[in-house]
Amino acid sequence: MPNRLINEDSPYLQQHANNPVDWWPWCDEAFEEAQKQNKAIFISIGYSSCHWCHVMEKEIFEDQECAEILNNHFISIKVDREERPDIDKFYQEVHLLLNRRPGGWPTSIFCTPQNKPFFAGTFIPKASQPGSVEGMGFLELTKLIAQKIAEADPKLYENAQEIEGFIKNISHPKEATVLHVDIYKNFLLQVKNNYEPKYGGFSHKPKFPQASTLLALLDMDKLYNDKAIKAMINHTLHEMTKGGMYDLVDGGFCRYSVDEKWLIPHFEKMLYDNALMLKVFTKAYLAYEDPHYKEIALDIASFIEKFMEENNLFYSASDADSEGEEGTYFVYTYDELHQAFEQNGILHVDKVLEVLNITPHGNFEMGLNVVRVEKEFPDQWEKIRTILQNIRKKRTYPFIDKKIQTSWNAMMIDAFFELGVLEERYIQKAQTSLSALMQKMFIQNKLYHTALVDKTPKVEAFLEDYAFLAQAFLNGYKKTFDELYLIEAQRFINIALTEFYDKGVWYFSQGDFQTKAEIYDATYTSSVNIMIDNLLTFASLMADEKYRTFAFKTLEYNSYDLSRKPVYYPYMFTQMMRYLKEDRIIKSNEQNLKTHLLELHKLPYPYTLLKSDTIEDFMICGMMQCFSNTNDVKMLDRYLQKTLFSKE
Repeated sequence: MPNRLINEDSPYLQQHANNPVDWWPWCDEAFEEAQKQNKAIFISIGYSSCHWCHVMEKEIFEDQECAEILNNHFISIKVDREERPDIDKFYQEVHLLLNRRPGGWPTSIFCTPQNKPFFAGTFIPKASQPGSVEGMGFLELTKLIAQKIAEADPKLYENAQEIEGFIKNISHPKEATVLHVDIYKNFLLQVKNNYEPKYGGFSHKPKFPQASTLLALLDMDKLYNDKAIKAMINHTLHEMTKGGMYDLVDGGFCRYSVDEKWLIPHFEKMLYDNALMLKVFTKAYLAYEDPHYKEIALDIASFIEKFMEENNLFYSASDADSEGEEGTYFVYTYDELHQAFEQNGILHVDKVLEVLNITPHGNFEMGLNVVRVEKEFPDQWEKIRTILQNIRKKRTYPFIDKKIQTSWNAMMIDAFFELGVLEERYIQKAQTSLSALMQKMFIQNKLYHTALVDKTPKVEAFLEDYAFLAQAFLNGYKKTFDELYLIEAQRFINIALTEFYDKGVWYFSQGDFQTKAEIYDATYTSSVNIMIDNLLTFASLMADEKYRTFAFKTLEYNSYDLSRKPVYYPYMFTQMMRYLKEDRIIKSNEQNLKTHLLELHKLPYPYTLLKSDTIEDFMICGMMQCFSNTNDVKMLDRYLQKTLFSKE
């Protein structure tokens, strides 16, 4: 018999609707019931495409013995972190406080009947395992907690009270630090220390794309023409697209690689990763004109259009698992490919399989293979790729979470606007999707965070929704010069300032959970850092100093941490450099700007904006003055560099 989750919209909650656990969704009634029955509260947080969430469901939540303990002694609450990022952020802070290390998913939280947390973990196996990170297994842990709650153990309640005090005490930076361009040296030193020279990237294993770091390095290379930066960027981008974490068959990035070579991923594909990496590869192509980067950018876009789009909106994620196993859809056996290639007339099959890293013993688990190309693609690659795709079409495609999230859709729209510099049709695609997103998620002057593609939204927007949506509108203006986009951007920037900003501090959410927004770029770029970007852009385009002041106050508030560990905050670091060096705005008539859009986006100064005006020439301006003009687009870089030299 289904539990209460059967009535929820969230695909993740629906996945648990037939568990024997008597799940509650997040609601007041659940907490009231916990106090009424004097039961401990168990909060489990995850998302639909999370591999280890599926493992915990199979081993714990579908297990009758575990379910019986939970049903008898706990009020169990399931939360979709993508639907309620405010709840997730709060309990990630709890995990960090209790364990002195970041959490992850699934997140497992135990609270008193009064909803005061006292234990936090991630994946917890059923049985205790000596030496495991979490210590006790789920059965032993839940039995112990149930006993201590029944006995009203004073130490447990005392610890919960102390933890609550720590959580409610919002920490502030120690002091303000003067921001200066020399922080660049610290940033570059820290990036080099993190860099993994053999296969690229900025960690060993597991390896994440770290798009914000790559974007920051692209900007720094433009400023300083640094050979070391170029080498790190180019080596990383080529290594991460050899196959594995990047899917050479269908396109698109998986969430992360479990090994150093970017070969073996967890196979879930998230909308935000692909949006950010689409932007990285587009900008890398504009900087270095490497045709491989343009191919990857277009390939990511094609993957999104083919697998992740409906009604001009974009799904949240596709799963790592299919048919009950991780990666089943994505991997191949040696024999099936050998046979398929021979049947389809591929020449030199043994050599082709070698080039694709397909072997009888496999490069994945149990003799299975992930397609990977170390150097040159084989002849007839497009035909080979079609064969590989056709084999996959006979399989069950991984589960797709069809939630539409404002923030993540806005990221993809922003990336499509960027790609539109290379292929104009993507500008129109971005415009169409932006209109569809507004129609779906902005209802009666209220912005919402998420909804299924065919449902009405219920969860109101958070800071990230306002931040990424305003960024998409601003990028829309920068590619189309439609001033209505500036008006919409200002609307959402102003609401964000009113709702979430307080003297340099940004809150991710207000209401039930007043959660301070993080400034580090973690799973994806911090919404605080996107807001700084928006404020600086709008200030420059509209010559409105007050928005620049809000940006400075945010930078100043975070200056102590930013100056010491800029590598943790690469997008904020880039905006700090931008604030100090200042934007340059190139003004011309709309037709001129559109005709030369590609050349203008290849200009080497990274903080260059375009503004539509009535003038026939190209005029180079700062915030409050104009410096020079020319009617030759090829002369712009020379004149622009002179304005920077004179300033410094």
